Amino acid sequence: MNNLEMSDKAKPLLTAVIRHIEENVAPITEEFYRLGEGRADRWSYAPGQLELLDGAKKKAKESGLWNFFLPNAETGEGLSNLDYAYIAAELGKSPLAPETLNCSAPDTGNMEVLERIGTPAQKERWLKPLLAGEIRSAFAMSEPDVASSDARNISTRAVLENGEWVINGEKFYISGAGDPRCKIMIVMVKTSPEAETFRQQSQILVPIDTPGVEIVGPMHVFGHDDAPHGHMHIRFKDVRVPEDHILWGEGRGFEISQLRLGPGRIHHCMRSIGAAEKALDLMIARGVSREAFGKRIVDLGKNMETISRARIEIEAMRLMVLKAAKAMDTLGTKEARIWVSMIKAMVPEKVCQIIDQAMQVHGAAGLSQWTPLSGMYTAQRTLRFADGPDEVHHHVVARAELQDYQNSNRRQAAVRGSGT
Repeated sequence: MNNLEMSDKAKPLLTAVIRHIEENVAPITEEFYRLGEGRADRWSYAPGQLELLDGAKKKAKESGLWNFFLPNAETGEGLSNLDYAYIAAELGKSPLAPETLNCSAPDTGNMEVLERIGTPAQKERWLKPLLAGEIRSAFAMSEPDVASSDARNISTRAVLENGEWVINGEKFYISGAGDPRCKIMIVMVKTSPEAETFRQQSQILVPIDTPGVEIVGPMHVFGHDDAPHGHMHIRFKDVRVPEDHILWGEGRGFEISQLRLGPGRIHHCMRSIGAAEKALDLMIARGVSREAFGKRIVDLGKNMETISRARIEIEAMRLMVLKAAKAMDTLGTKEARIWVSMIKAMVPEKVCQIIDQAMQVHGAAGLSQWTPLSGMYTAQRTLRFADGPDEVHHHVVARAELQDYQNSNRRQAAVRGSGT
């Protein structure tokens, strides 16, 4: 558990990923976003944008830098969670890098689910084009009318009628559903309300163009719609899909969530560390290039200590996430869940703080479109809700601590130490 070194076979891949980002992604990033400014349809790509992106994807494919997130799978590189964690940290430094390697959420989680439990027909229709980077996907779980951080509250219903699932309900913050390339959603629904608590939910594949699927509009995050990716508000009204669109069988929605959420949370956290590294670099560059009150900004107040604390926090987060990845590799998803909850509760909050400090060093410009910091902050603040809010993960960790305390000698040792 404490050997957190990247494997020898993966080290050349990490070097190649870093080179790919420097040579093929960084040079197109500014132009990609410039082309998208002022486009007539916010929910499309401007001429030239996808050509730039597809060019970088083609170069990555040709170099064998593709689908790293599938651990020990024939369809991917076969990396462990630990190895991929190192790569994800590099991807987090660039907004375009993950997609150029076909390693973008929510596609990664959806592909992993389909790869592990999809039927041959489901794999042929949806997994194959996803693995090729030809389409995008979404995962529809959160609902506006219930506290859906407790998945038992999911109320979107699916009823089997004459060989079809009929779906009715409402979802929101469905990331990626605004992208015109998004063709398929995995939808969390309630199929068996009379079953035991954790057997009531199922997950069903729903093509986004199915009649009855209404994309109401984007949910804004701090006033931004994140077009064309989007975090969409969607209504399902008598949506009908064939019975065989269910994943893994009726009542297995919770089990499927466990397959995708553990690795997905690790990927999120390592990409977040990459974002923290980027924020720290921007903070230092600004601090040494500007002067105020006769000193460099970096030498004013406690800015040197702020830089020190940021580096310390980044290295502490890195070790925690690598250990969570190692736990996933060696102990399995169920046993590693405490480590995963620890990093999910800690990392986005700490990264938010580092980005906030970088914005402060930049002054008012740090809040503006002149730096990527405000967008980075928005993404990290959102992540404190995505895949479970902070409070849920703290509860998981604390509950495990209490159970361990009750079941071990820690209780007796504490009592003896207190002198009572």
